[in-house]
Amino acid sequence: MNKRQKAIIINFATIITATIIAVAAMINVKDWVNRSEAMRAMEHLSQIVLQYRKENGCVPPESYVDRIKEELEGSARLGNLNYRARWIEPDSSPDEILAYTQRDYTTFIGGSGAIVLRLDGRVEWMDKETFEPLLARQQKPLEIETLQK
Repeated sequence: MNKRQKAIIINFATIITATIIAVAAMINVKDWVNRSEAMRAMEHLSQIVLQYRKENGCVPPESYVDRIKEELEGSARLGNLNYRARWIEPDSSPDEILAYTQRDYTTFIGGSGAIVLRLDGRVEWMDKETFEPLLARQQKPLEIETLQK
């Protein structure tokens, strides 16, 4: 193999490697932006829910949240929002999960998990291994049965 052939092969390998790294980086950036936007939309929803709760003494009904979700900027990134207001009791703990949306990121930023809105207004990301047992402890059999239908 002469010098020119070696140079062509090295340039080709360099370009392919750089392209693969750039594509992987862009996928991670896309996932990071989507997760950030979903977190921001959930935080905005949290503020609205807390304001409603302050004014009315209870969490808003699901129809109210559905209407607000349509108006939220970035709500498309929330995906399938599961709102648990009908399963929340007046004496529920502030750590109770009020709403969540499950996300599946296959890149380096976090893997599978959920964006969680707590009853006290906190919004956080939970990995799947933490979220699923917590939700299972908080769900009642009727709620589980309803979700399976």
